[in-house]
Amino acid sequence: MATSTGDPGSRVAGAAPEPGLTPIGVPPPLRRADPGPAARLGVPPASDRLRGWLVTAGVVLIAALLRFYDLGDPTDRGTPVFDEKHYVPQAWEMVRNGGVENNPGYEKIVHPPLGKQLIALGQLVFGYDGVGWRVAAALAGVVTVLLVVRAGRRLTRSTALGGLAGLLLAADGLSHVQSRMGMLDAFSAVFVVAAFAALLCDRDDVRARMARVVAEGRVGDTPFGPRWGVRWWRLGAGVCLGLACAVKWNGAYYVAAFGLLCVLWDVSLRRRAGVARPWAGTAARDLTPALWALALVPMLTYVASWWAWFGSENAIDRYQVGRGIGTGGPFSWLPDAVRSLWYYHGRALAFHENLTTGSAGAHPWESKPWSWPMGLRPMLYRFSDDATGCGGSDCVSAVMLVGTPALWWAAIPVLLWGLWRAVTRGDWRWTAVLVGYGAGFLPWFFNLDRQMYFFYMMPVVPFLVLAVVLVMGRLLGHSGQTERRRRVGLLAVSAWVALIGVNFVWLWPILVGDPITQAHWQAELWLPSWR
Repeated sequence: MATSTGDPGSRVAGAAPEPGLTPIGVPPPLRRADPGPAARLGVPPASDRLRGWLVTAGVVLIAALLRFYDLGDPTDRGTPVFDEKHYVPQAWEMVRNGGVENNPGYEKIVHPPLGKQLIALGQLVFGYDGVGWRVAAALAGVVTVLLVVRAGRRLTRSTALGGLAGLLLAADGLSHVQSRMGMLDAFSAVFVVAAFAALLCDRDDVRARMARVVAEGRVGDTPFGPRWGVRWWRLGAGVCLGLACAVKWNGAYYVAAFGLLCVLWDVSLRRRAGVARPWAGTAARDLTPALWALALVPMLTYVASWWAWFGSENAIDRYQVGRGIGTGGPFSWLPDAVRSLWYYHGRALAFHENLTTGSAGAHPWESKPWSWPMGLRPMLYRFSDDATGCGGSDCVSAVMLVGTPALWWAAIPVLLWGLWRAVTRGDWRWTAVLVGYGAGFLPWFFNLDRQMYFFYMMPVVPFLVLAVVLVMGRLLGHSGQTERRRRVGLLAVSAWVALIGVNFVWLWPILVGDPITQAHWQAELWLPSWR
């Protein structure tokens, strides 16, 4: 597998590279005396822009064909399936009522409006049927694949590995099924990955600018280093994080995690450039703009996502002052709309706090987060034993949310390897991927009594894929290694990719609800926990 990288000649000869930035497929430079800080700012992104976009387009086309295949089926006798039954009717209310839900008797209005508004756009165009319910989520799933290709390319400096990352995400069962459901998690994933990709662009952009400062001899003008002005990519990431929060509140975990990651990147950049006081420089030059871009902008974006609610006369809880809220008190100076919105959020939070196994009972398909990394407890979204068209007399149709085992069952060793690389080698790529994975996974351990479900891993899957691709890049090696070593690495990676592809094809009938025989259905259930 050939890889495409940035121009090796753009580096200073003999420079010690930044840990984790040696591009795959290019031999690392000899470790001689460090010639200066400019050489430590890293390898530029891949330079084959046309090829990069052609590969991206090809992978996105494959993902679109998979995600949109027979999108309107199956349904539950013409009605939504599983948790579509919550969000699809709410979205239909939005179609008819100017973007808001207005039925206060419906007690499960527990998420912000954006995801349901996106579902509503699909219904507005295609109508109240399976395609209308799911087209927005399918489009979000395809865009997520596009973003993973671009993010993988920036992480590895390799167009081939970026394309491979997109293909692996397209071949993941969880991402495939959830992108074909009228639920919210596909939208959470696309905005989280968009924020991550924007931060990668910001990192490359500001390092290129620092390299110019160093080359011009201006890095020592002050002990704090240079100012950067507006960092548009970082502002874009803040908007995307706000949109993620406007779909589901767990986007707030990514706000905190990505904010911390950016601070670490800023300190590392100033230190590697030779700034006299890198920590103080980060505090003086970077911290306030970062708080603006990655805290205030997400908050403003989130509030703006309630535009329809603020403008409505009949939205749920829109006028609670004097009803659910007293007219006096210490917060009476706030506008009534703000106080009503706060009341709405309090009711939603109370619902989530009470949605526990102890109070609501055990759901037959709930699972706890320790089972998620390897996908040990999938979810059955739909099952029918009166299907036809399987070539036999005992046809069934099922849709199961299951991660492709050849991808997911390697998660533990892959993540442990990445943690070792991040801690012992300071590999920034692994740090970034692990932060993204951990932000979507670890917070669920804080309240283990809560009802939880495997589909919560939807925003995490792209980071699992990127982690697997980083390992595959390591297996492939670089041109400085022996031919035998590189052939063995290529064989191992090819076999792994082929296994994932075959595994996805085998699971296909239960990912899309195609009719199969009872014997075939039983053969799909590999583990007792899948039943």
